[in-house]
Amino acid sequence: MTSYNLTSTHPTAFLLMGIPGLEHLHIWISIPFCSAYTLALLGNCTLLSIICSAAALHEPMYIFLAMLSCIDLVLSTSTLPKMLAIFWFRDRKINFYACLVQMFFLHTFSIMESAVLLAMAFDRYVAICKPLHYTTVLTGPLIIRIGLAAVVRGVTLTIPLPFPLRHFHYCRGSVIAHCYCEHMAVVRLACGDTRFNNIFGIAVVMFVAVIDLLFITLSYIFILRAVLQLASREAHYKAFGTCVSHVGAILAFYTPAVLSSVMHRVARRAAPHVHILFANFYLLFPPMVNPIIYGVKTKQIRERIIGLFLRKAA
Repeated sequence: MTSYNLTSTHPTAFLLMGIPGLEHLHIWISIPFCSAYTLALLGNCTLLSIICSAAALHEPMYIFLAMLSCIDLVLSTSTLPKMLAIFWFRDRKINFYACLVQMFFLHTFSIMESAVLLAMAFDRYVAICKPLHYTTVLTGPLIIRIGLAAVVRGVTLTIPLPFPLRHFHYCRGSVIAHCYCEHMAVVRLACGDTRFNNIFGIAVVMFVAVIDLLFITLSYIFILRAVLQLASREAHYKAFGTCVSHVGAILAFYTPAVLSSVMHRVARRAAPHVHILFANFYLLFPPMVNPIIYGVKTKQIRERIIGLFLRKAA
C-alpha cells in the first residue's frame, strides 16, 4: 500500500502496472523492448561518435542529425530502463517526483525531436532550392539559435503540465495503468478540476503536430518543385537521394504517433494493452530506426561505419 505525505494530498509514489492484461507475458515482451533499446543505444552512440570525430561531417545536416541522436538517447533512456525493471524484477514503484521528471523529459524531448525534424527540412530546402546560399544561410550561430529555440519551445510547452499535478488529490488510487508516467494516465487518477491539463495537453499536441508538419510539407513542396525543374534525370535522383533519410526519419516519428492517436479514437473499446503497446511503439521505434536509416542511406556515414568495423576486424 502506497503511503501518503502528511503535508500533501499526493502519494509519495505511484505503481506502474506495465502492460495491463499481459503481466504474464512481461518476460517475453521484454526481449523486443531490450533489443530495441540496445540497438538505439549502439546506433545513436555510433552516429554521435562518427559525427564528432570526422571534421568533414561538421556541416549543418550532420549537426542536426547529432541533435536528433542526442534527443533519441534521452527519450529512450528516460523510459526504457524503468520498463525493463518492471518486466524483469516487478519493480513497479516510482517516486512521485521521479514520475513528474520522467513525464517532463518524455514530453519535452518529443517536442524537441519534432522541432529538429523541422530544422532538417529547412536544411534540405536551402541545400536544394538555394544551394549557392547554403553556407551563408545555415551558419554556425543560426544552427545554435535553432537548437536553443527547440529546447526553449520544448520546455515552455511542457512545464505547465507536471506542475499542477503536485496539487491534485489522487482519490482514484496510485496505480498507473501504463509502463511509464504518461501525462493523461496520471491525470486520470486525480480528483478535482483537471480541465487545464486535459485542454492544454491536447492543445500542445495539436499545435506541435500541425505547425511542424505544415512547414515540413511546405518545405518539400518547394523542394519537389525545384527538383522537377532540373534538366537531367540523374540530377533528379541525386537531389531526391539527399532527402530520403530525412523523409524516413519523419515517417518513423510521425507514423506511430498518428496510428496511436487513431487507435484511441477508432478502437476505444480495444483492450488497454493494445493502446499501451502502440504508445510504446511510438517511443521505441524512432530511436531504434533513425541510426539505421541514416547509416544505410547516407554515403558519408555509411563509409565511416564500414571503415570503423574494418579497423576493428583488422
